[in-house]
Amino acid sequence: MQIDIQRAAYPDVEAMRELYRHEAGCQIIHDSHLRRQLADPYLILLNGRLCGYGGISNKAPHRLIEFYVQPAVRRFASTLLRELLAASRATAMAAQTNIPLMLMLLYEFAQDITREAILFEDAEMTHHTCTQGVFRQATPADAVTIFPHHHEPVGNWVIDTAEGIVATGGFLTHYNPPYGDIFMEVRESARQRGFGRYLVQELKRVCYEAGKKPAARCDPTNTASRRTLESAGLLPCGYLLTGRIDVSV
Repeated sequence: MQIDIQRAAYPDVEAMRELYRHEAGCQIIHDSHLRRQLADPYLILLNGRLCGYGGISNKAPHRLIEFYVQPAVRRFASTLLRELLAASRATAMAAQTNIPLMLMLLYEFAQDITREAILFEDAEMTHHTCTQGVFRQATPADAVTIFPHHHEPVGNWVIDTAEGIVATGGFLTHYNPPYGDIFMEVRESARQRGFGRYLVQELKRVCYEAGKKPAARCDPTNTASRRTLESAGLLPCGYLLTGRIDVSV
């Protein structure tokens, strides 16, 4: 069995990535990294034939973030990955618990595995109301009045109240279709008053109207964000795990 690992350009792996995306069937947190050149693509050839590819992050240096091999050769997945890790000199890897192949290989090759993010999918329609504020699109005039953001970018949707804008949010569309990644931040003085859950609920609605399926992620230690997402019908569907590669395997 001859295995060749070749450094490639993004167009070389683009078609096979569609198979990876289809098989995953979920939001892929690092989906845009290869396309945006934040990760380096590698071709995997078995006996001279293309059978898979890998992606090694250059944002988090030497971290494997994508690995796919065709079902016909998947019984050799561990061997193929070992060759990719050696050729790319990867020292870490990441895997979502809702992408089985990557998860299995993470447990096989990595140590010191930790949770980096909780992943959420839309599971329930909610009917929260907000009598103290209005959900609307942000305008250029809002820029000078929006509160400082410390965790998320300023969104293009806001909740406007008599005391000013108390929350902003939006959804990112650079993930694999049809997913839109919801983000939001509530002004510190306005927290625990229901603005967050109402904002997420309404962001889900406009996300669907834009032809996107709502999803989200948050830090595992951010209990407040998790509760807000869950109260708006976004429920955990997995974790993003990272680990150090054990080179002795």
